[in-house]
Amino acid sequence: MRILVIEDEAKVARALKEGLESERYEVVVAMTGEDGFFHANTDVFDLLLLDLMLPGRDGIEVLTTLRKRGTRTPVLILTAKDAVDDRVLGLDSGADDYLVKPFAFPELLARIRALLRRGSSDQVLRLKVSDLELDLVSRKVTRSTQSLDLTTREFDLLEYLLRHQNQIVSREMLTREVWKEPSRATSLDNVIDVHIARLRKKVDQDFPSKLIHTVRGVGFILREGEP
Repeated sequence: MRILVIEDEAKVARALKEGLESERYEVVVAMTGEDGFFHANTDVFDLLLLDLMLPGRDGIEVLTTLRKRGTRTPVLILTAKDAVDDRVLGLDSGADDYLVKPFAFPELLARIRALLRRGSSDQVLRLKVSDLELDLVSRKVTRSTQSLDLTTREFDLLEYLLRHQNQIVSREMLTREVWKEPSRATSLDNVIDVHIARLRKKVDQDFPSKLIHTVRGVGFILREGEP
């Protein structure tokens, strides 16, 4: 899940990015309203965290313009403005929720999960093959009800394999789609192989049925049974 944080206070933005990434969300930070508006219009996000008091375009202007353009991405306002009129204005301008600073990080996470569930009602929230299940909202992975502790990269890698289950995935595809490096002078093949080995150990080692398979000379495939 990708979250855009539009926040001009560097300390707050850094804390949000580090905290959310520790929960395995992918985070992009914009420090001005203009920059945030640009990112929201040119990229795809599952949620926006929006401060109201921003340099350039303020949060309300960013929000109302996005809604007028048809953007349906859930928006959670984070602001020090705690007056009732400010909350009403934010919600009437198109926000889905409102959280006043300072706030407890666990509460922020709970609100994010709630908005992602609501905003993704028409999307797939869980990816599954056999007894392996990946929850896109909570970013939890289980196999036979046993929780698997994956790094952020391993989670993204497994998500990609699950989205392409029963299909052969090449190292070039993983370089482009998971590592986000479409053009690179040196190959990432060795790096990818190391991550696949670590992921396979966590997903398959303690279970009789193996799900991640290597297709020699081609790439990898996630499926029940041998490819």
